[in-house]
Amino acid sequence: MAAHKPSFLNSLQRALQLDLFGDLFAVERKSAPPLPKSPQRSPQQPKHNAGRPAPYAQSPNAAPETEGRLRQILLGDVALEYTLRRSKRRSIGFLIGDDGLRITAPKWVTLHDIEQAIIEKQEWILKHLRAKREQQSQKQAAQLRFEEGATIQLLGDAFRLRFELGRSKITLDQANTELLIQLPVEPEDPLHESMCRTRLKAWLQQQAKLIFSQRMPELAQELGVDYKHMQLSSAGTRWGSCTSNGVIRLNWRLVHLDPDLIDYVIAHELAHRIEMNHSPAFWATVGRIYPHYDQARKRLKEVAVSGLPMV
Repeated sequence: MAAHKPSFLNSLQRALQLDLFGDLFAVERKSAPPLPKSPQRSPQQPKHNAGRPAPYAQSPNAAPETEGRLRQILLGDVALEYTLRRSKRRSIGFLIGDDGLRITAPKWVTLHDIEQAIIEKQEWILKHLRAKREQQSQKQAAQLRFEEGATIQLLGDAFRLRFELGRSKITLDQANTELLIQLPVEPEDPLHESMCRTRLKAWLQQQAKLIFSQRMPELAQELGVDYKHMQLSSAGTRWGSCTSNGVIRLNWRLVHLDPDLIDYVIAHELAHRIEMNHSPAFWATVGRIYPHYDQARKRLKEVAVSGLPMV
């Protein structure tokens, strides 16, 4: 049942020259708005709510607590840095982000209590900080190098990048296993990499849409199901998803993988049109159109989305 790679590459060759002037799927990250200031209490108002401790009183020599200030606590031989934010929430919240540990706490919780909570939760915090650093290292290692001779995986095969000055155009040269990228700026130009990244990402998404649109109707017919429509996904950890109303999302980075694995992901999501779970009945449904799903499932687990080329 496995897909044939030549037919996929033929599909790619039908869309070799694209002139795309924007990243259709870029998401602008916006910083969180500043938290509103607490209203001033009148002398008649109580200083704190019943049942809650009074606000933390710092010593005259202590540094003032600043909103969003980077703080530090010593956990054994580890100096842990964290950002503290105050909010109206009722409990202390911990978030591991790209910038490290962020703690959000109610205004009435003392710094002593916050640090005690950190100590109690230190095993969880350090574990997830290590995992986040490893993930960031993988992403950095997977960053595509936009230089002559660098390689990119396409449908499981490696293609060398080649650059030329010219009108914005991308051409797949299957015979020489090259991907020719033409841009109106020289490689030495500071704008070259950003322009190349934008064009190549849009081109890869276009190829992914072409391939998915070709295979999904074929596999859906084989399974005897329908779906509402297919959308491209840019999820950081998921290969695909299927909603109860029949919207199937497929990660466009699947275009880097072997066609057989693409077929497996599509079969997996189409099977959810019958079984919205991962029960034995679900896997039996997958097996109707993809008998060797266990092998593909194992192979796919060895490939992380974050480990694919970061275009």
